[in-house]
Amino acid sequence: MQSAAPLLHSGFQASARRVPENPALSLRGVTWTYRELDGIARRWAAALTQQAARPKRVALLGHRSIVTYAGFLAALYAGATVVPLNKKYPVARNRDILERAEVEVVLADGGSLAQLGPLLDGLADAPSVVLPENDEAPGTLPAAVRVLTRADLAGCVPQAEPVAAAPEDGAYLLFTSGTTGRPKGVPISHANVTAFLSANTGRYRFTEHDRFTNTFDQTFDLSVFDLFMAWGCGGCLVPMDTFDLMTPLDFVRDNDITVWFSVPSVAVLQHRRGALEPGSMPSLRWSLFCGEALPAATARAWQDAASGSVVENLYGPTEATIACLVHRWDPQSSPAGAVNGVVSIGSPYPGMAAAVLAEDGSPVPHGETGELCLSGHQVFEGYLNAPEQTESAFHITPSAFGPDHRWYRTGDLVRRTESGEYGYVGRLDTQVKILGHRIETGEVEAHLLRQERIDQAVVVAVPGDEEGVTVLAGILAGDGLDVYDVDEELRRTLPPYMIPLTYHLLETFPLNDNGKVDRKALRRQVVAGELTPVLL
Repeated sequence: MQSAAPLLHSGFQASARRVPENPALSLRGVTWTYRELDGIARRWAAALTQQAARPKRVALLGHRSIVTYAGFLAALYAGATVVPLNKKYPVARNRDILERAEVEVVLADGGSLAQLGPLLDGLADAPSVVLPENDEAPGTLPAAVRVLTRADLAGCVPQAEPVAAAPEDGAYLLFTSGTTGRPKGVPISHANVTAFLSANTGRYRFTEHDRFTNTFDQTFDLSVFDLFMAWGCGGCLVPMDTFDLMTPLDFVRDNDITVWFSVPSVAVLQHRRGALEPGSMPSLRWSLFCGEALPAATARAWQDAASGSVVENLYGPTEATIACLVHRWDPQSSPAGAVNGVVSIGSPYPGMAAAVLAEDGSPVPHGETGELCLSGHQVFEGYLNAPEQTESAFHITPSAFGPDHRWYRTGDLVRRTESGEYGYVGRLDTQVKILGHRIETGEVEAHLLRQERIDQAVVVAVPGDEEGVTVLAGILAGDGLDVYDVDEELRRTLPPYMIPLTYHLLETFPLNDNGKVDRKALRRQVVAGELTPVLL
């Protein structure tokens, strides 16, 4: 029986009832209607509940396939929390996520079979596996693993109704970069994400005629916007693959896209190439950007190219559910509100509050720089099984009118602009964003220092060759270091976007007045070209 309270998948179900024959997903030339996608999800959900009466957490392993889209719905229908994995990540990272999330079932597509065996090998309590696209299990799977194949699924009676879930139950669980060398688990509840969906539904008023891009992997929380904003209005989701992102304007035109959503880097590259010709994307109604800083010059060029669309800059950490502040670009007024050439991150959504606080949690004077802190319905309760990390992630301020106020510390430095919006200044700590992915440089350093010959390691973010693009540089000290071996070993444990673009070898690291490694000095030296990179 379905819960009366809104859940992440409630909008999809409403669309399946209202417009069952509308296209819900168009993937590499194949289209599924809402009726068809709902039917697949119900059948697979029945299979999931055969594996466990109500699986606590279900992992998705694949890449832009019917399994990753229908599987997301199926896991929700089964009453489970969705745990996206990424087939591009090293096996060790995906295995760590599986174990820490206590995943009970893995839904995998046909393109991920090669990783399944190594992923599950050696796990003390390996999850069951569901393979909707395969007629038999690969021989590399451990013998004890229970497997359901395509034939098994065909024999399942589709679920009559989704398993009832409560608003406070987990909708999805993502793992973000952490300073300890292990990613942090961020559980997002149905209440968190439906608050986000409600705010955006009221803001954009999408219709069943809209066609949405999907530029993000499912391990990136912005993908939740793509799927469930599209499905909540009865629109069609049209995923883009990596090669499509190289020529996004062609994709928009060829697929009559009306709603664009991506990290700004995609637009920055097109702007640099001179591809954003005025009027070149006439079908777009909305152009949305999130995940990293949006240069004002890029926003202006994109607006000219998509002159019939509204351009917006969204902001939000995973812990505050996808996005929670927004700025609507205005060619006349927005440039004046930019900080260091970066578009304002705007004002909070309904139900959210923002404050600029000092290190001790006290407010900074208006117009001065401080840490952006957030509270409201979209803010998560805390990291998975990490009470100390959770405690340090919040400022608690006393309230005279009820419970103490709980502010999530974003680590982003901002200041209030004259318009009352928030302007992004930079990062408080060592966390950076590479192509929209949030990275703790400390995590990369932790993995480097596990290598035997490395004595010291510092990873810094520096400007790349492309305007607006940030890359990582690794500075290393140690005897007999072979950078080729270092890089190869790092790629076994970290995803590609966390691998330094350049490496620099030093005998000794500079120290600051407190006797600590002077990271700022090292970064300056890399940017100035004073540290010669070792070419790979």
